[in-house]
Amino acid sequence: MDLMRSALAGHPEEIYSLLKFKLGGCETVQTKCHYDQMCPSMRTCYQYLNQTSRSFAAVTQALDGDLRDAVCIFYLVLRALDTVEDDMTIPLDTKLDMLHNFYTYLQDPAWRFMDSNEKDKMVLEDFPTISQEFRKLKPLYQEVISDICRRMGAGMAEFVQRSDVDTLADWDKYCHYVAGLVGIGLSRLFSGSEFEDQLVGEDTDLANSMGLFLQKTNIIRDYLEDQVDGREFWPRQVWSKYAKKLSDFRQSEMSQNALWCLNELVTNALLHVPDVMKYMSRLRNQSVFNFCAIPQVMAIATLARCYNNPKVFQGVVKIRKGEAVKMMINATNMENFRGIMRPFCEEIFSKMSQQDPSYSVTMEIVETIRQLTETKHNALTIQTTLSPLHVSCVLVVAAMTWQYWTQIHWIYEHYLDWH
Repeated sequence: MDLMRSALAGHPEEIYSLLKFKLGGCETVQTKCHYDQMCPSMRTCYQYLNQTSRSFAAVTQALDGDLRDAVCIFYLVLRALDTVEDDMTIPLDTKLDMLHNFYTYLQDPAWRFMDSNEKDKMVLEDFPTISQEFRKLKPLYQEVISDICRRMGAGMAEFVQRSDVDTLADWDKYCHYVAGLVGIGLSRLFSGSEFEDQLVGEDTDLANSMGLFLQKTNIIRDYLEDQVDGREFWPRQVWSKYAKKLSDFRQSEMSQNALWCLNELVTNALLHVPDVMKYMSRLRNQSVFNFCAIPQVMAIATLARCYNNPKVFQGVVKIRKGEAVKMMINATNMENFRGIMRPFCEEIFSKMSQQDPSYSVTMEIVETIRQLTETKHNALTIQTTLSPLHVSCVLVVAAMTWQYWTQIHWIYEHYLDWH
């Protein structure tokens, strides 16, 4: 079905990418884990990783050496912390105490929480298994994970007592607590593994921007889902210029104002791209580069689709599966990374209007991204020269190998679906 969609949408090159993925290109996110060589508790941790993560599972398991286990445990610890924050059935006083003290539970072999009603409650109920594997990590990894957990818990405790995000500074602060700190922690783990230079872990500003770019993309895309769930993460400082209530953007008569607000927030997110480009240029280990590159290209693709798109207020905006796979298998070096980022920048440019209140700021950052994404070939887009006969042959091959596509479906649902 995805092959047919790509063909009918005029993107036969995505058929090529889907086939290439199956015939070996999936190595970018293919697991390197040998579960049969793991102790039972570590195997359980990877089971929880696959059950709870839509974004980290595949690329985490493709990381090299002991970094793989460290990032797995880092994710599960933060997933447990996030589950506490999300659970609205936990009394506020109890929740605040847990958020502030969660990092101390890492050293308590018996601590667990059995009263959560969240879907990922298993990471709280079986926290002793996670904390046991945490204490097996080398001291440097433990120090990083515990420190980030402490800081994130304190930040979550601050925002759990607030009903919304007021200023752009608040937006940056919230995104720092829930995603920027993740970027900082991961960067310190990368350096601690010695797969990356110390500078990667020391430059917290760039690492923070990596997280903010992803988190702001999620918040922008998830407008409708958050509205349905009674959550508001769009900053009042921006949306109040265009509406009396954030929920007003769901009304058809507010469509133009809604788009102007949306475009201003997309522009704000794009301001992190220069930091993203600088951060990515410093990475040397292939598995770390892939781990970082894939979410970033998915994010700018999502922003390009969201920009000036009324569907943000009506449903879920997603990139095509074939397009996503094409990015996954090509985002393996800096030249390709620039080439993937560039067309999405141009897509945003093509939808810009001088009537938009944020036009000048958007134009400025788009021009900056253009300069930063110059490549030898200007873009990595696979310009198809496939004739109708070639396309037909590809579809025949696809039909013959249809039973093998469950792997791609799994990768998409567990990794790409966050977009």
